[in-house]
Amino acid sequence: MKLARVAVFGIFALAAILLASSYSFLQARFRQPNAEYKARRDALRATIDGPVVLFGYTSRQDTGEVAVFFQEENFYYLTGYSEPDAALLLIPDAPNGKPVEGPSEILYLPPRDPRAALWNGPQIGPDDPDVTERTGFETVRPFADLKSNLATLAKTFPNFYTLLPNGPENGYPHLTVWSDWVRAAVPNASVRDVTAVLTNMREVKSAGELALMQKAIDASIDAQLDAMKTMHPGLYEYQVAARMKMIHEMEGCSREAYAPIVGAGFFSTVLHYDRLDNEIKDGDVVVMDVGGEYGGYAADITRTVPANGKFTPRQREIYDIVYGAQSAVLNAIKPGVYFHSGPDSLQEIAYDYINTHGKDLHGKPLGQYFIHGIGHGLGLDVHDPTDYNRPLRAGMVITDEPGIYIPEENLGVRIEDDVLVTADGHQLLTARLPRSADDVEKVMAEARAQTQP
Repeated sequence: MKLARVAVFGIFALAAILLASSYSFLQARFRQPNAEYKARRDALRATIDGPVVLFGYTSRQDTGEVAVFFQEENFYYLTGYSEPDAALLLIPDAPNGKPVEGPSEILYLPPRDPRAALWNGPQIGPDDPDVTERTGFETVRPFADLKSNLATLAKTFPNFYTLLPNGPENGYPHLTVWSDWVRAAVPNASVRDVTAVLTNMREVKSAGELALMQKAIDASIDAQLDAMKTMHPGLYEYQVAARMKMIHEMEGCSREAYAPIVGAGFFSTVLHYDRLDNEIKDGDVVVMDVGGEYGGYAADITRTVPANGKFTPRQREIYDIVYGAQSAVLNAIKPGVYFHSGPDSLQEIAYDYINTHGKDLHGKPLGQYFIHGIGHGLGLDVHDPTDYNRPLRAGMVITDEPGIYIPEENLGVRIEDDVLVTADGHQLLTARLPRSADDVEKVMAEARAQTQP
C-alpha cells in the first residue's frame, strides 16, 4: 500500500508540475527571428578576407528508422535552418575593397523531392515563392549551383574559409568530407579554418539565445525537483531518468542535451555512467546529471541526493565540501577570470578548497578525487566551443561543477549549475533549484510528508 500511495502521489505531483509550467510547454518550440541570424552572418562576413562556405548535415548521415535530424551547430547558429542537405556561402568585399557583383550571402538548398515528402513531409525548396520570408535569405539557389559559384569566386579571392577537422571526427566525418569537397572545388585557393572566429562569436550569448537557454534550464530544474520529490529506494536508475525526460519533453524540449546520467551507490563515482540499470538501494547517494535541450540550446544540471531522503554523516561531509568548493567558484566568476590556467583560476579555486577540506579513509587529502574540469561553455552544445586560453567575458554561459568521487566508499558527489557571466559578476541561471544539503533534504522530507497516511 505504501508503494501504491507513492505512485499515486507521483502521478499527481507530476501533473501539478506540468500544469504549473503550462505556459512554457504550450508555446511552440521556436527559432530566433531571421534578423538575428542575418546579423551574425554580417558580423562574420565583415571579419573574413575570403568567402565562407559551410555545410549543414545531410540526410544521408544516419539512415536508421529511429534517426531524428538535428542540424550542425555552426550552420544553425548562422542560418536558423534546420532541414538537411543545405549549404551557406558568405561573400565579403573583394581584396581591392570593391564590392563583388551579386549577392553577399546565398543559401543553397536541395530540390524538392515529392516522393520523400510522402514519408517525411514537405521541405523548403529553392524555388518556393515564400523561401525568402521563411529562410531570411534574399538569394536562395539550388545546391547544384554551389561548385560553379565557388569556381567563379576563386578568380577574385585567393582565400576561402570553412570548418576544418581538428583531429579525428566521431561518427560520420562531416568536416573531413566537406572540407575536401571545397578544396576540390577551388584547387588553386588557400582553404582556411573559420572555427576560431565562430568560437569567438558563439561564446557571447545574445538575449534571444539566453531566453532559449532559460527555457531549457527551467524544464531541467522542474525535472530535478520532481526526481528529488519522488526518489526512494527500490527505484531503478532508468526509471528516474525516464520521468525526467518526460518532463523535459512536456515542457517543449526537443531532446536531451546529452545522455542522462543517473548513478547510485558505486555508480555515483562513474563520471559518464549511462547504463542506468542499477537498483537504487537504501543508504545510496544518487548523482543525477540530466538536462534538456530547448530550441537547440542545452541545459546542464547535476544534483546528488540521498536515496532515503537523509544523508549519512559521511555523505553530508563530502557533500558540504563539494558545495563549499562550488560556492567559492561561483563567488569568483566574473569577466577577466580564467577557467583553468593560473593560481586564481576557477579550477585552482575548486581544487584548493577540496584539497584542504576533509580526508579519505587513509587520512589523505581529497584533491585526488576531483578528477575533471571545473566547468565548460554551454550553448548550442552542452560543451559549447570555448577558448579556455582566454579569460571569461560578459555574456558567456558556463557551468560550475566540482565533484568528489571515492570508489572505495561507493560515494560520489557532484553539484552542477549554469551561470551567466555578467558585466560586473555573474547570474545563477539555476538559482531556483536547491543546492545545499539542508535544502535538498527539506524538499525530499516535505514530499514524503505529503504521502504519509
